[in-house]
This record gives sequence, structure tokens and C-alpha cells, in this order.
Amino acid sequence: MIVERSKNEIILRISGDFEITELQRIYSFLKYREATNDSQATEDIANELANESKKNWWAENKHRFIK
Repeated sequence: MIVERSKNEIILRISGDFEITELQRIYSFLKYREATNDSQATEDIANELANESKKNWWAENKHRFIK
């Protein structure tokens, strides 16, 4: 594994036999960290938003599961 840092980015080189599913999990985590890097939201705000989103999704889709 090789890690290189340039002025604007970090380059990570991994051997080709690395398990792709594990790499996808690492990639998703890094995308999350990049997206939330400058966020000032608290965990409580994030949980409230997640609960609201789930509630809205269920209201719009419950007819697909309950007949």
C-alpha cells in the first residue's frame, strides 16, 4: 500500500487483490467524512433528521407493504 499526498489530494494505492466489498465500505466511509467535514450539525440534529426522513418514507410507502 502506498499513500501519497499532493497539494490538493491524497492518493492511496492498494494491491489489485484487495477485497472489493471491503474497499467499498472504506470508500463509503471516506465519502461520508468528506461530505460532513465542515458540518456543524450535532448528532442529535442528525438523528432527528434521520427519524423525520424514515417517518416521511413510511408515510409515502406503507401502502406497498400493508394491504
